[in-house]
Amino acid sequence: MELPHTMETEELMTYLQIQLYHPQQASKALYRLLPLDARHKHPAEDPLRLGRDAHGCTFALADPRVSRKQLALQAYLTANSPDMLFSVQNLSQKGHVTVNGSELRYLERAELPNKALVRFGEYELLIRRENGEAKGSFEVEFGVLAVPPSREVGVPSIVPVMDTGSDHSNNGIPPLMSHGPIEMDETIMYQSCSMFLS
Repeated sequence: MELPHTMETEELMTYLQIQLYHPQQASKALYRLLPLDARHKHPAEDPLRLGRDAHGCTFALADPRVSRKQLALQAYLTANSPDMLFSVQNLSQKGHVTVNGSELRYLERAELPNKALVRFGEYELLIRRENGEAKGSFEVEFGVLAVPPSREVGVPSIVPVMDTGSDHSNNGIPPLMSHGPIEMDETIMYQSCSMFLS
């Protein structure tokens, strides 16, 4: 009697896609030490470190302005969720790291949502997470973006520029977003526009 053939199914791993942008990436080989556009398996218990030190970090950037150890991504599990979650920690004593606009000082950490914009120096990293079932490891893949991901995510650039469609000056009044992002209700925005049009 022939036993039915069963195929072993591999557990789907959680996947981190990290897309990088730097304003000078076209003229400098900043990413030459990174394995771009290829998935790499990483053990969940080990922090994934990024910095300029190729020996002390999992992945390195060829940039002397980056700290030896810039940041770490750490996988973790909670009793409330079956998904592998991640936190980001600032490992740089000199530089700050921001996650979706919130600043992390040295050794501070923050939880990463499914989609996050992480910044340090002039670098912008768009990190996306796709959940999997495997608990022992995850996959990571680096890519390069042609435009700053802050445009997509909606976090203002370091020097925000507001396009009003007009060449007129503000008569000495600072631009609306000079002190950071301001959230507006559509009703308030409509009323403001109506006042200018009437």
